[in-house]
Amino acid sequence: MKKQTNKTQTGTNVEEVQKQNAAGQYGAEFASETNAAEVKRQNQQSESKKNQPANNKQSR
Repeated sequence: MKKQTNKTQTGTNVEEVQKQNAAGQYGAEFASETNAAEVKRQNQQSESKKNQPANNKQSR
């Protein structure tokens, strides 16, 4: 079996992926829709909940 230099083992065209990455086709649409301040607020809220003692556990 002859190995193709511009494809991965699974058949992905390396040159095409590099071209798309350079053009910014992947990921940019997700980054532009993310509200960083909202994510930070949600992370802080989650952390504060983790640090609170569990009131719903009963000890015997």
